[in-house]
Amino acid sequence: MTSVNRPGVGRGHAGKSGSVRSVNFATSPLLASRTPPWRSRFVLLLVGLLFMGLVGRAAFVQIYKPGFYQQKGEVRFVLKETLAASRGRILDRNGALLAGSVQLPTMLIDTKTFAADSQQRKALVRLLGLKRGELEDRLENAKGTLVLRRHLEPPLWEQIEALGMKGVYDLPEFTRRYPEGEAAAHVVGFTTIEDVGQAGAELAFHDQLLGKAGARKVVRDRLGHVIENIDEPVLPTQGADVTLSIDSRIQSFAWQRVRDAVKTNGAATGSVVVLDIQTGEVLALANYPSFDPSDRKRLRGDALRNVAVTDVFEPGSTMKPFTIATALESGRWTPNSRIDTAPGRMVIHGATISDSHPHGVLSVAEIVQKSSNIGTVKLAQQMPAKDLWAMFNHVGLGQKPSLNFPGLAKGKVRPYKTWRPVEHATMSYGYGLNASLLQLARAYTVFARDGDLVPTTLIKRDPALGPVAAGERVMSAQTARQVREMLRLAANPGGTAPLAQEKTLGYSVGGKTGTTRISGKGGYTNRHHGFFVGLAPVSNPRVVVAVMVSAPTKGKYYGGDIAAPLFGEVMQQTLRLMSVPNDMDVKAQISAKPAVAEPESI
Repeated sequence: MTSVNRPGVGRGHAGKSGSVRSVNFATSPLLASRTPPWRSRFVLLLVGLLFMGLVGRAAFVQIYKPGFYQQKGEVRFVLKETLAASRGRILDRNGALLAGSVQLPTMLIDTKTFAADSQQRKALVRLLGLKRGELEDRLENAKGTLVLRRHLEPPLWEQIEALGMKGVYDLPEFTRRYPEGEAAAHVVGFTTIEDVGQAGAELAFHDQLLGKAGARKVVRDRLGHVIENIDEPVLPTQGADVTLSIDSRIQSFAWQRVRDAVKTNGAATGSVVVLDIQTGEVLALANYPSFDPSDRKRLRGDALRNVAVTDVFEPGSTMKPFTIATALESGRWTPNSRIDTAPGRMVIHGATISDSHPHGVLSVAEIVQKSSNIGTVKLAQQMPAKDLWAMFNHVGLGQKPSLNFPGLAKGKVRPYKTWRPVEHATMSYGYGLNASLLQLARAYTVFARDGDLVPTTLIKRDPALGPVAAGERVMSAQTARQVREMLRLAANPGGTAPLAQEKTLGYSVGGKTGTTRISGKGGYTNRHHGFFVGLAPVSNPRVVVAVMVSAPTKGKYYGGDIAAPLFGEVMQQTLRLMSVPNDMDVKAQISAKPAVAEPESI
C-alpha cells in the first residue's frame, strides 16, 4: 500500500506522457493529503443504504399501503360529488303540473385553488349582487369548498364562467317551480332550498315525493372543468309523482274570484272550498291573500296561513240546517210545523237573543229561509242537548278531518253535559262552537248525498273504485231532502241569499248564509265573518261549495251580500267545467228582476 504513494513512482509515471507531465498534481493540498482507505468504502456503503431505503420506501408505498397515499393524492385533484335526485312532480287530476323540479347550477369555489384578479372579482360581485366586502369575507372564513350561490339561472352562470376564474365550478342541483303560482300555493305548499317539504302537499307527501341522491368521483382541471370520471357513478333515484284531486282550472277560477271579493269588500281574508259530493274529492281550496311559493325570500307572514283548513270560527247561521234536521229526525216536527217567533226577541238567563226583525209565525222551512234565530232556539229548547251535540258530532265538527294534509284544525264542540241553557240556545244557531271552512263544506255533503257524510280526500280517486265513494249514514234520506228544499228557498227570493241563485246561471242552488261577529279579547267586536255554504243542482246535487269573506270594511258584511255572489260564480263555473247538465233556463234567469235579500239575524 505504501508503494502507491511513493514520489518516485509518481514522477516516473508522469514522465512517460508529455500531457500528464505538464500538470503538477502535487501542488493541490487536497490531492496531496493522505486519504484513509475506509472513507471510500463508507461512502459506497452509505450510497447503497440510501438506495435500499428508497427501494424499501417505494415498495411500502406501492405494495403494502397504496390506498392511504392514493387517497391523499386524490384529495388534491379528485372530487366526490353528490348527484341530486329530482323530487317527484305534483299534478292536478287532469295531469296539469302544479309543482315540478328544474336543474340549475350551484356555484362552488375551491378555496385552495381559487384565483381571480381584481377585475374578475369586481365583475363577480356585480353579477351576484353581493355587498361590498362580502366576497372577501366569505372566502376568508371558508375552508375547502365554498358554496357561493345556489340555483343560478343559466344565463347568469354563463356570464360567470366567461370570467375565466380558477377554482370556480358548478354543481347541478334541483329546485322547485310552481306554474300556478299564488292560485294553488296553499294546496301545493313549498319546500326549503334543500328540497324539504314545508307546507301543503309538499309536506303531506314529502316521503313519496323525495328521491334518493346518487354520487360520482370526478377529476377537475384548474378552471373547475370536469376532465375525467372515476369509477361508475351511482345514479340518483327520482321521486314518485303525486296526483291530487284538485282541478287546476277550478282552483284558478276560485282563487281569482275570492281575490276579487276580498278587494271589493276591503276584507282581511277570503276562502273557498269546492267538494265533489260523489267522491269526496277536494276540487279547489283557495285563499286570499296568498303567496308565490317560488319566491323563498317572501315566504313569511299571515299570507302563508291556509285559512280554509287551519283557522276556526263560529259558523253562525250555517248551523241552523243541522238543528232543523235534528228536529225533523225526532219525528215531532215537519217542514210545515208552525213556530211563533214573535216578538222577535227573547231573554235567556240575562242574555238577549233576537232576529233581524220580527217574523211572527213561521213554518219550520221558513225558519231556515228567513234565518230566524228565535225559531231555531225555540225548536232547540224542546230537544235534549245530547241530540244536538250528536248531530254536530256525526257531521264531523269537533273532530280532526281524516284528510292527509298538514295543519288541519279540529275545531271545538264542548260536551253537551257542560251546556248551560243559554249555550244550548246559542249552539243551535252557530255560536259557542267553532269549525273550519273545510269542516263546514264536508258537513253539508249530508244534505247533498241524501243523509250520507262523504270522507274527503286530496288525492285523485282511483276510477277502479267506482264513481261514488261510500259514506257514513247521519240522517234519513227523507230528512236530507226536506232540508235541501229549505236550502233552495234560502237561496231564492224571500230568502237571505237570492244572489247565490242569480249568479249561478243554468243551475238550481240551495244553501245557507252565515254572518257572525268576530270575537276579540274583550268580547265580540264590530267586525264580521260572512259565509255561504251550498250545493247544486238541487234536483241532483253534484258539488258543495263553501265560501267565507272575513272582516269586510266597505259597508256590506252579511253573508248574503258578500259571500253568496262569490259562491254563485264559483259554483256556476265548476259545474260547467264538470259538464254537469243545466237544470234551469238561463234566459229566464237573466231576464228575471233582481231579488232583495232577507236581512239575516246575527
